[in-house]
Amino acid sequence: MLGNTPLNADIARSLYMCMTRIRLFEETAGKLLADGRIPGFLHLSIGQEAVAAGACSVLGSDDHITTTHRGHGHCIAKGGSVDRMVAELFGKPQGYCRGRSGSMHIADPAVGILGANAIVGGGLPMALGAALSAQCRGTSSVALTFFGEGAVAEGVFHECLNLAALWKLPIIFVCENNGYAEMTPMSAHLSARRVADFGAPYRIPSGTYDGNDVAIVRAATIEAVERARAGQGPTLLEFETYRWRGHFEGDAQRYRTADELAVWKARDPLRRLRSLMEEELSIGPRDLDAIDSEVAHEIEHAVAWASGLPDPEPSLLTEDVYHAAVTAAWQEVARG
Repeated sequence: MLGNTPLNADIARSLYMCMTRIRLFEETAGKLLADGRIPGFLHLSIGQEAVAAGACSVLGSDDHITTTHRGHGHCIAKGGSVDRMVAELFGKPQGYCRGRSGSMHIADPAVGILGANAIVGGGLPMALGAALSAQCRGTSSVALTFFGEGAVAEGVFHECLNLAALWKLPIIFVCENNGYAEMTPMSAHLSARRVADFGAPYRIPSGTYDGNDVAIVRAATIEAVERARAGQGPTLLEFETYRWRGHFEGDAQRYRTADELAVWKARDPLRRLRSLMEEELSIGPRDLDAIDSEVAHEIEHAVAWASGLPDPEPSLLTEDVYHAAVTAAWQEVARG
């Protein structure tokens, strides 16, 4: 038993590898930015790996997710390519969005990633649409949308909960409550003590869980997905977790204390899983170290590959901006 939830060795290994991949990807991205090797902004999810790994481990290839500006972990957990994600950070044409989106707009519909979104709450209606599509087509697919507690004050959150409940859509609302909406503590911007409290007015089953225990995250998501596939409608899951880094890389973090951060680092989701695997599933340190080394090599390879790619030609700047028919029309105009 891990976190009072059944978890066998194979699943535990898979979760550990996923969480390690997220952790190392984020740490590497932060270093690349600090070294001036990649441009733009980064919003890292170090410390929150259990939510992404646990929730996405329940989903199938036909299920869909939407995510946020802090979405690297969700994309990795849903099966996104680390190579293409790194290439996108480097601004290379081989990246997910041909190097044009940077960190905050990575998408891969082929594996069910409908996209990260820099707009607070912007992914909620996209997931709602995916759930409505699944219902209309009569498939067993579900949609899962990740968002932070800062999105709960947005009107679109309540609109989506209302429609999801009204139409019994197969959608799971997953709130990663890391305590701060950018730099503002939850107590200063939200009247409710828990995000899960907002489920009751819409008659949506909801609950608040330890978001640093991947087994608990997985178990809660399993129940929600089963309800959705059975036609019983949406679920609202609130996972309490914490980001170790600032809202963005370079954030001075004057809004929280070193003691607070230390308390949460002691609850490191990756270290907790590793300890439980060793103690309860008899998976030795050598096996876990081998996973660490395999993932580290994978990330190192992605960086070496992406950084060695040629930069895009300026002539590519206008490609994919307009539909082909519009482009042809403009070319005809240019020819006179």
